[in-house]
Parts: sequence; structure tokens; C-alpha cells
Amino acid sequence: MRITKFLIALGFSLVFGLSSLTASAQQKSRNQDTFEPHEIVGAGHRFFGQVSRGLAMAVQDVTKKWGKPNAYILGQEASGAFFAGLRFGEGTIYTKSGTQRYVFWQGPSLGFDAGGEGARTMMLVYNLSNVDTLYQRFAGIDGSAYFIGGFGVTAVRAGDTVIVPIRSGVGARLGVNLGYLKFTRSSTWNPF
Repeated sequence: MRITKFLIALGFSLVFGLSSLTASAQQKSRNQDTFEPHEIVGAGHRFFGQVSRGLAMAVQDVTKKWGKPNAYILGQEASGAFFAGLRFGEGTIYTKSGTQRYVFWQGPSLGFDAGGEGARTMMLVYNLSNVDTLYQRFAGIDGSAYFIGGFGVTAVRAGDTVIVPIRSGVGARLGVNLGYLKFTRSSTWNPF
């Protein structure tokens, strides 16, 4: 029972911590080369295909809260959990300056979570000073509710850099968890 209370308290702490970064992320994104919402939606339409209406609504909500991103990642990932879980993904990061680089991510999670999913993922990246600063751990809370298919938005952060994954997935998964995503230059099976 103490673990449950601890996880709930930790979850609320992270949610309120992330929301306090909203104003900071919006202010900093105004001072950098950023992507306009229509550019993000256009890239998402090409990437997600048929679920693009949901993507447009998600991007609109995210940019209202966080501002304009200065990079985004398009990729795919797979994850599974039974209280403890793992997530693995790969994709390409695009910056406004024209940089494109292949990246990988992986990470563990812990929480009230069970099931599995495969997802096409667009991650909006805020306050990324250069692509090399992406290669670290970004912590956050994730909630999933998939039965055959679904769409979800979360946020993870490390320092001033905030990443907002938007996922369109297939599978069966339900739950809430705490975890992190670790970005790497090459593929690895080690989520830690």
C-alpha cells in the first residue's frame, strides 16, 4: 500500500513539475528557429496517413501548451508491460536548420500498466540547443489506453529540453507508469 501511495505522489509531482515548465518552454521557443504548427501537421500527415485528423488535433493542443518546437522526431516503437515495462524505438530527428540524424530510444517503466503496443511516433522537441544534447535520459509519466488501436500524447524532460511524444498505436494496453526514454546514437537492447 505504501508503494501505491508513493507512485501516486510521485506521479502528481512529475505532472505538476512538467506543467511548470510550460511557460519556460514557450518563452525559449520564441527565441529560436522553430517549426510552425502547419509544418508539423504536414509532416505528420505524410507520416501517419489515415489518423492525421487526430494528429492535427493533438499538435494543436500541444503547441497551445508548449509553444513551437525547434525539432521533431518521426519513428516507430514497440513496448510492453506487466507492471514493469520496456519501450524500444528508432527514427529520424529533423531540425529547423536542416539537420537530419537517425536516433534510437529505449527505456524502462514501472506502474499500474499491462499489455503491449506497436506505434508510429512523432516527438515534438523543445529547447534543443543542438542534436548532441538529445543523447541522455528524459523522465516522465505515460498513460495508455489501447484496445486494438489508439492515440496518445505524453511529455518527458531533461533539464530545459522537453520532448512530447505523440503516438498512434496498435495493440492492447491499459495503465499509467513512470519511466524514462534514453536516446542513443546506435541501437541497443539495454534500456538502462
